[in-house]
Amino acid sequence: MKRPVRVFKFGGSSLKDAAAIQNVANILRDFKDESLVVVVSAMGKTTNAMETVVEAHAAQNGKAFDLLNEIKAQHYRIMDELFPSQNEEVYAAVNDVFVEVEWVLEEPPHDNYDYMYDQIVSIGELVSSKIVSAFLNQMELPTAWLDARDVILTDDIFREGWVQWEQTQERATKLVTPLLEKPGFVLTQGFIGSTTENFTTTLGREGSDYTAAIFSFCMDAQDMTIWKDVPGVLTADPRKFENVTLLDRLSYKEAIEMTYYGAKVIHPKTIKPLQNKSIPLMVKSYINPEGAGTYISDEVEDNYPPMVAIEGDQVLLQISTRDFSFVAEHHIRELFNIIADLRIQVNMMQNSAISFSLCVNDVDDKADRFAQRIEQDFKVMMDRGLELITVRHHQPAIMEELRKGKIVLLEERIKDTTIQMVVKDVPVMRRKEVPTA
Repeated sequence: MKRPVRVFKFGGSSLKDAAAIQNVANILRDFKDESLVVVVSAMGKTTNAMETVVEAHAAQNGKAFDLLNEIKAQHYRIMDELFPSQNEEVYAAVNDVFVEVEWVLEEPPHDNYDYMYDQIVSIGELVSSKIVSAFLNQMELPTAWLDARDVILTDDIFREGWVQWEQTQERATKLVTPLLEKPGFVLTQGFIGSTTENFTTTLGREGSDYTAAIFSFCMDAQDMTIWKDVPGVLTADPRKFENVTLLDRLSYKEAIEMTYYGAKVIHPKTIKPLQNKSIPLMVKSYINPEGAGTYISDEVEDNYPPMVAIEGDQVLLQISTRDFSFVAEHHIRELFNIIADLRIQVNMMQNSAISFSLCVNDVDDKADRFAQRIEQDFKVMMDRGLELITVRHHQPAIMEELRKGKIVLLEERIKDTTIQMVVKDVPVMRRKEVPTA
């Protein structure tokens, strides 16, 4: 009888050092008899560190190799703790991955920055998965290492690859199913895929959750679990708010809304593949694995307390025509063709007769590239360093608190459930005590 497949995803914070990896192994030991696909991210802040390598290589400032060597040294320190007997096989495998990056750095920077980014940054997941897989086998938890790039096929838009679902399904059936028929786990990488030409692509920042959802969909998983450093999905970020509440259960619809509007616990693309096959998603704590966590499915009624998501690093683009004409349908079509081409996520938009406003994530250089593309026909004003605040199931007292010390640049109400505000911090003016003569 075929065993039901389960999919687990462990992020960077759960793999940040040797003790964290040992903790993951302890969690997995309780599932050693299950048919399990394990998806891992890069360790700790490795992705951020690898991005500095890309930037240095593009700038040709002579720092790229030094930065890469620091990352290598950090990984070798973790390996020295995990493998006291100096497992030669895993050291050789990890070294081979780093050598691939060194080859890239020895060449001139590629004209396509996004292509170069994907070839370099992706090694974080590859190295992490090599180390974790070897450690699990050392702990007598048989684990087969799988290259996610052999399974997940994307188009050739680098840094934001779109999954080619039919071919990915075929590959998963061919490659993953036989591995799952054997005892032990299958371990693979989040975040990465490949083109038909076998160039590495990435699925967008923080895309490992999405990878786990792709495998869950293709393998008709019984359920999927994301292991986090929080007890589950909370009503707000506990680093920014007091008195947050754990949500025991969520509907797919509510989870999609929350992640789209900036809740960081789950990647925005994760929910839809699961919903399409009614695969439950659980968000649990690797710090307290016995906790109930949050259960997300289509069986939950929509009845929730207020929930707040804050998305920083926002830029507001206020667009108007250079000839002062109305912003007509053909203008909007032109703008959205460029938005689609650059794969910019629009978080909020609003238009009037003579202007069109967009709030987008101010990451990479996409907002600047968008402005450059349209500058011939449109005037663009950019306001940076903003926050997008989204409140679901809002209440007056919460809205009043959130507006304190803020200028609201753009606000929108969506039905009776959601309020969105693009805001800028402004110091509260206080009257000075002026001495009388």
